[in-house]
Amino acid sequence: MKRTMTRSGWLSALFSALLLASPFMAPTPGLASKRDDTIRYANDQAPENIDPYFNNVRIGVIIGAQVWDTLVYRDPKTNEYKGNLAKSWKQIDDRTIEFELRQGVKFHNGEAFDADSVVYTLNFVADPANKVTTQQNVNWIEKAVKIDPYRVRVITRQVFPAAIEYLAGPVVIHPAKYYAEVGPRGMNAKPVGTGPWKLVSHTPGKSLLLERNDDYFAESPKGRAKIRRLEMRFIPDRQTQMAEMLSGGMDLIMNVAKDQAEQSARVPHLQVVSGETMRIVFLQFNTLDGAPAPQLKDIRVRRAIAHAIDRESIVRNIVGAGARVLHTVCFPSQFGCTDEGAPRISYDPVLSKKLLAEAGFPNGFEIDIHAYRERNQTEAMIGNLQAVGIRARLNFAQYAAMRDQVRANKSALSHQTWGSFSVNDVSASTPVYFTFQADDISRDPEVRDLLVRGDNSVDPAVRKASYRDALKLIAERLYAVPLWSLPTYYVATKDLNFSAYPDEMVRFWEMSWK
Repeated sequence: MKRTMTRSGWLSALFSALLLASPFMAPTPGLASKRDDTIRYANDQAPENIDPYFNNVRIGVIIGAQVWDTLVYRDPKTNEYKGNLAKSWKQIDDRTIEFELRQGVKFHNGEAFDADSVVYTLNFVADPANKVTTQQNVNWIEKAVKIDPYRVRVITRQVFPAAIEYLAGPVVIHPAKYYAEVGPRGMNAKPVGTGPWKLVSHTPGKSLLLERNDDYFAESPKGRAKIRRLEMRFIPDRQTQMAEMLSGGMDLIMNVAKDQAEQSARVPHLQVVSGETMRIVFLQFNTLDGAPAPQLKDIRVRRAIAHAIDRESIVRNIVGAGARVLHTVCFPSQFGCTDEGAPRISYDPVLSKKLLAEAGFPNGFEIDIHAYRERNQTEAMIGNLQAVGIRARLNFAQYAAMRDQVRANKSALSHQTWGSFSVNDVSASTPVYFTFQADDISRDPEVRDLLVRGDNSVDPAVRKASYRDALKLIAERLYAVPLWSLPTYYVATKDLNFSAYPDEMVRFWEMSWK
């Protein structure tokens, strides 16, 4: 009988062939890219809309930083805030920040950047009627007010200590006239920003071609791009991405599986960089009325699921170097993140079976689990659940599809990851899932009130105490199982100079050819 090689088997064979090949026989990927001065990059997720306010996937954040600018820039090496589109800023009162804007900056379409750009953008996204996808990034803004052509004031709805952190991250500035004319749909079709790269072409769901903005303002702390063109392709299958790297079709990919990264490190023309990121991973339980798995309302069932997952083993064998097991739903470096007082969840399948029996499920039950990335990690958890009698069916999709199922109360278990838009403050993580917003599927008013207090206090001690108490309650009541931090493995051609940062931001403007 004829045997057909699997895709993973073919990929392993290709790795082996490259390792055995002499230097004269090995492919020379990167040379074509280097010769035509184009970085070719692949990602497994395609944003539903390139407008940064209307997607919440990591590739959308990455694209946003290439095409657009923010008022403030946080240096990833020093964490120092630097003026970007704003030259300077000052706190007028507890809820008002005044910005002096740079003059002479142009958008890619020639429109001048000024106070009107800031005021229109911020007032548009702050209006709930315009339905920004991640409300947490903008719902703290009450309004922006023009003082003169190059001075604006941003007024927060309540005291919001993390305002500058957000204005240095997800809150980009659009051209007022163009955005008023085309809106989010037009911005998706033809993005226009002030950033170091400008759009040449966009095939939705397939690819983007960007070109260096040679008129980029010299005062930007980002700096001008060094390479002429940047091609981004959206390739959902990770095996296909890796095959492209091996054959020379790509210069850079990220989120590479641990085993493939380890094999790639042995390939002569490739380099591998890895490290922990701010992205956290957790298993979210739906405890709402009308949810697909009403058994999750019983905390004994949720505890059984938590004790069934061998987090230490999965981190060690699958997730990889740089990851750590988490005990609360936030990233440890974020202001206000702590696991003080939160219970530790042990791997204990015997206890898990006992809890299931006590809850009335001695033979387990069937349940769906939704996921959108790191499929091998989801499958490992499914194996753990199977061992205690919980038969989990995988529903794997693009993030937007999974998110919509969760928000429509059609998901029971969801394997979530969250990068906080690289904002180093708990207000960008935990409240997204526990303050009665669209992604909250537990709806605990006590938890909500603690998080809201933390988000809106000017006193750092009050903020820390509020977040600590909220995180402790979430852990005790098991609305989610904190799993681990997520490292990222990058595989790149050896011809490319690049740095990897914990915020998962790929700074293409810094890259150069060796």
